Amino acid sequence: MSRIQLALNVDDLDAAIAFYSRLFNTSPAKVKPGYANFAIAEPPLKLVLLENPGRGGSINHLGVEVESSEQVHAEIARLTEAGMFTEEEIGTTCCFATQDKVWVTAPDSERWEVYTKLADTETFGTAPAFATVPLTDTTSCCTDARAGNPS
Repeated sequence: MSRIQLALNVDDLDAAIAFYSRLFNTSPAKVKPGYANFAIAEPPLKLVLLENPGRGGSINHLGVEVESSEQVHAEIARLTEAGMFTEEEIGTTCCFATQDKVWVTAPDSERWEVYTKLADTETFGTAPAFATVPLTDTTSCCTDARAGNPS
């Protein structure tokens, strides 16, 4: 099973959790400081909420969650063959999970990831290796360090 991921920046995590719990009639699958995600069955959606005060209401990034590392590697090969520049993160920690993933950037700068979760972790993670400016302690794996803004 694959499903689309929508990662949103929210000003108030508790208020967003309450809203999306009612909207999709489900509880979050994971809640950590500044972070929550929902595994919604209908429609198939991975909804990620990232608390970024002052940036609420904007997209952080988009993605496709797949079942296996083999699928991630197949997407790396397919996207490379299609001439799309990819940024790979294999065995990375992001969003309280160890993941294999590949990133691409759309023409209007939207960041897309194709990823699989390998294991849960107790740490949020660090900025991706493809960031092009010095990183700060507040930069996360789901932050576009290039612009200083969530991606």
